[in-house]
Amino acid sequence: MRAVLFVPLMLALAGTAAADDAARRITVVGEAEAEAVPDLATVSAGVTTRAATAAEAISAGSETMAAVFAAIEAWGIERRDVQTSQLNLGPVFAPYQDNSDAAPKVVGFEASNLVTLRVRAIDRLGAVIDALAGAGANQLQGVSFEVSDPRAQFDAARERAVADARGKAELFARAAGVSLGPVVTIAETDRSPGPILMRAEAASAAPPIAAGTVTLGAQVEIVYALE
Repeated sequence: MRAVLFVPLMLALAGTAAADDAARRITVVGEAEAEAVPDLATVSAGVTTRAATAAEAISAGSETMAAVFAAIEAWGIERRDVQTSQLNLGPVFAPYQDNSDAAPKVVGFEASNLVTLRVRAIDRLGAVIDALAGAGANQLQGVSFEVSDPRAQFDAARERAVADARGKAELFARAAGVSLGPVVTIAETDRSPGPILMRAEAASAAPPIAAGTVTLGAQVEIVYALE
């Protein structure tokens, strides 16, 4: 009978010790940011045309887009950095008339063709956009900036995030009157990209472009034991 009672007692003691170890822990989140000058810009531009028939709208748009692609090639942008991102064709309806039960009337067709390209020389971005407009592009849907290889900036932010977490843990331990023990677990958590901070620098006949700096962030969750 003693052996039968002894085993449950040992298991109960082990469970209590594990619970105590789990209770004597502190979880903190560390955050940090690093700024980097972008070296890559992405821009979407293209052509929207209207005509009486669908075929005419497509034909007119295709002719202009051929000129746009020629302008892209003339600036030395590689094919791997050019991708069609939107190709649409739809009817154009007559303006809605109040108090009318008649079905909307089709008065023409609209075709749109957009291309997204990466410009790896940001100092030429304004001139590239100017060239696209000169070739007939009448749509520009935003410009974004990024760092082609952000590993160094991310690693710097990660190191500072770990230091930030350590500082918080030490502060909490002192305030609670306990001693901080070793790291139990450490994990990187998701964090949305930081904002793009703009600074105006470009000025020429082409559209002025401010590349600014890109803020890259890191976030870590660390669990410390308490001694």
